[in-house]
Amino acid sequence: MATWNTRGLRGSTLEDLINLTNEKYREQKLALIQKIPTPIKPVQIDQATRHITLAYFDQKSTVDYIGAVQGIPVCFDAKECAADTFPIMNIHAHQVAFMQEFEEQGGIAFIIVFYSHRNEMYYMPFQMIRKYYDRSENGGRKSITYQEMQEAIPIGHGSGTPVHYLEALQRDLEERD
Repeated sequence: MATWNTRGLRGSTLEDLINLTNEKYREQKLALIQKIPTPIKPVQIDQATRHITLAYFDQKSTVDYIGAVQGIPVCFDAKECAADTFPIMNIHAHQVAFMQEFEEQGGIAFIIVFYSHRNEMYYMPFQMIRKYYDRSENGGRKSITYQEMQEAIPIGHGSGTPVHYLEALQRDLEERD
């Protein structure tokens, strides 16, 4: 089990930007997306401040965000990458299974990948996730190269939002039709 105080801030830059974006989308009545907290089990609590000082992840989480965009159910995860290869192991089996079931129920599942060293973001639809995840599971390459990521949809800044993923979602929906 991983401890909360050593892993709790991974990906926080991207998540902070997405949280700001989601608040802006909510204010503009474009989408209602909520951050799903990772369940933790407190082990040590500072009685004076009533703060958790040590905890363990209690169970596997599904995805980072879930909600609706103009009546369309969406779920997605936020992933940061500091190199030109994105390790498939960053996408867990339980997340792939959840996203598969979510799409089977008529929802849209995706991940947002932030290449921090390039300051670039990509919207990766579930079909693309599944392709590279299956390749990894079947003995193939265990990562997605930067060149392969070019198949994904770039995410820009716009409308006062730091991670304007609604344009990428719209493109994904158009390509599915």
